[in-house]
Amino acid sequence: MFAIPGIVALIVFIYIRPQEFILPLRVLPLLYLFFAAAIFGFGVDLKLRRIRPMLTPQLGWAGLFFAWCMLTLAVRAPGKIPRGALELGISIILYLLIGHGVQTFRAFQLVVGTLLAVTLFLSAVGVHQGTAPFGCHVIDTSDPGDLSVGVYDGRPCENERECLRDDPEPGADYLCERVGLFGTSSIGKGRVRYLGPLQDPNELSLAIGIGLPFAFAFFERKRSSARLALLVTALALVGTCTVFTQSRGGQLVFLAAVGAYFVKRYGWKGMIFGAVLALPLLMLGGRSGEEAESSSLERLECWYEGMSMFKQYPIFGVGQGQFTEHHFLTAHNSYVLAPAELGFPGMVLWSIVMYITVKIPVSALRRLRALGPEADVARTWGMGLLAALLGLLVGIFFLSFCYHQSLWIYIGLSGGFYCALKRHDPDWDVKFAWRDFFLVVAIDVMLVALLFVYTRLKAP
Repeated sequence: MFAIPGIVALIVFIYIRPQEFILPLRVLPLLYLFFAAAIFGFGVDLKLRRIRPMLTPQLGWAGLFFAWCMLTLAVRAPGKIPRGALELGISIILYLLIGHGVQTFRAFQLVVGTLLAVTLFLSAVGVHQGTAPFGCHVIDTSDPGDLSVGVYDGRPCENERECLRDDPEPGADYLCERVGLFGTSSIGKGRVRYLGPLQDPNELSLAIGIGLPFAFAFFERKRSSARLALLVTALALVGTCTVFTQSRGGQLVFLAAVGAYFVKRYGWKGMIFGAVLALPLLMLGGRSGEEAESSSLERLECWYEGMSMFKQYPIFGVGQGQFTEHHFLTAHNSYVLAPAELGFPGMVLWSIVMYITVKIPVSALRRLRALGPEADVARTWGMGLLAALLGLLVGIFFLSFCYHQSLWIYIGLSGGFYCALKRHDPDWDVKFAWRDFFLVVAIDVMLVALLFVYTRLKAP
């Protein structure tokens, strides 16, 4: 399939960010080149009838969601429409390409294999960074709040005071952090992270946590010693990297993704095995003490402000991407960000997209339950996808991910699974009926009410 190379290149580009550490690549518009390659390949596949004109169940709702986001900007911040359309449009196009360009299980396996390879790479970089020595990093004094621009100056250190000795660069500010590969560095006294969208340790832990179930799926597809070694390596790297991120949300993502896989696949025995695997992570990961308490209070304050924005602007919100125009930090919770920026209608539209995305593998696994070995391929990938999505739903409770490219890649992956299975089983379909609509609305009403009451009770 000609669309797959472009799709794979986009995934690698978005996660790995090669232009961040291979300087000659910065002059090339790689994102748009890979988009063009994927779109061109998609057209060739349609022309050669390698794929069919199929529509994923999320398509109409994703279109309505995009339109509503632009409407909120038209109401609240008309000058931000071009930028908002571009940023959200990239995520939507990623979903469209993956969801409609992946229509066979072989293509699905290639895309999932790419996500697993990215997971292993990011985890390996994180593990190396977490064991690396500390060094002095010069930060950009023109934007002291942006810690991503720290550059290692070659000197070891134990604290920032040491970086100020030995005639440092005049007027420069320094951080003493771990020195990682590819120009990466830790943050917050050793919390590992990556580059670009994954420079937040919490986002890195989410990205690798939801990629882990695919290592189990590859082993299920073929129980060989090589794939067992791959699975053990993935567990070790992802678990260790999650510990080094010191992300409590990352711990929960790991637990949700691995736990969902084992419980669904093996029942109560799987629950016990999953708990044993997660025990070292629970004992070693996360932060504690004053730093952890401060982080929790800061996040709670963001939730409080988000609920206040929703109370003031319940229909259109403050506008897509405008949360930080009203508060100095983002929401740190997708279920707060959606109503705060988009109002209740926007939250419902986003929730419908997420609901259908999860319903696809759930519905597929129910239909495949009674079938024989001929359905093993679909069952294996459906279970891996469902575990990844459940981990994602947990992780975005602590991150502002409504428009994030990683989220929409997985929305597209669910759409691609739908198309692949429907080609083999044309009678199967995933409907979104009125009952589903009222269920989503009820869940959103309950979420908003609980978050509103909780923030009023707990916020200082």
